Amino acid sequence: MTAQAPDGADEVYVYWQTGCTSCLRTKEFLTEHGVAFRSRNVLEDETALDELARFGLRQVPIVVRGDAWANGQILGDVARLVGLEWGKTQILPPEELHRRLNAIMQGSDRFLRQLPTASLQTHLPNRPRSYADLVYHIYNIVDAFVEHEEGIPLVYESYYRLPPREMQTIDGLAGYGSHVAKRLNDWFAGPGKTADWSATAQVYYGRQTRHEFLERTTWHSAQHARQLMWTLERLGIAPDGPLGPETFQGLPMPEKVWDSEADAA
Repeated sequence: MTAQAPDGADEVYVYWQTGCTSCLRTKEFLTEHGVAFRSRNVLEDETALDELARFGLRQVPIVVRGDAWANGQILGDVARLVGLEWGKTQILPPEELHRRLNAIMQGSDRFLRQLPTASLQTHLPNRPRSYADLVYHIYNIVDAFVEHEEGIPLVYESYYRLPPREMQTIDGLAGYGSHVAKRLNDWFAGPGKTADWSATAQVYYGRQTRHEFLERTTWHSAQHARQLMWTLERLGIAPDGPLGPETFQGLPMPEKVWDSEADAA
């Protein structure tokens, strides 16, 4: 549960991991607003997660100030925690977010088919996530949204599923992507037509509307699609029909693609 920080110059700590979209956005947000913080990468320091035990937490991104914390996935809560002004932000209409999601999944399918089969089990820099896992995650983010609309609340573990063995091939991952795209489009063509976008979403990271959850789903998958394009470029492969500003504009995404691109080069 998010709490208001007590008055005083309490140090700010950010608990994060490499390759995490919300973690990167949280750090950029604090840096852009001149808020100094201590960086605690849970993948590099095994004691970092233990420090969150006093709050009963074992997840990232978490911002801590004194005896209060906020989940980094909700920047409004982070702003209140560190004493920043925070106004309402504009969210793209649901129909446009749906269109963007289709573009992201179609682009990811093209990029997946460019990956050399031999590279699928290669890990991303400084993160125990393979290229196959990354592609699966892009689709799983969208799948988790549809599951929510079917009555399954979003839990932290929803975003940490791994592709089963039969999906760890180009065709297997592409098939899962097609399945998810159909599920999403069927929902928008059916129940989504009369959805109450102001209704509360049942998500683990705090109070959100269905509209905010859809936006989060869209930019979360978009950021990982950027990472997939970046991965191809690192392999010396030009992405086929790269996603550009028309796909990302208006989404609250991080500026950078990866946490330490220079170190990963």
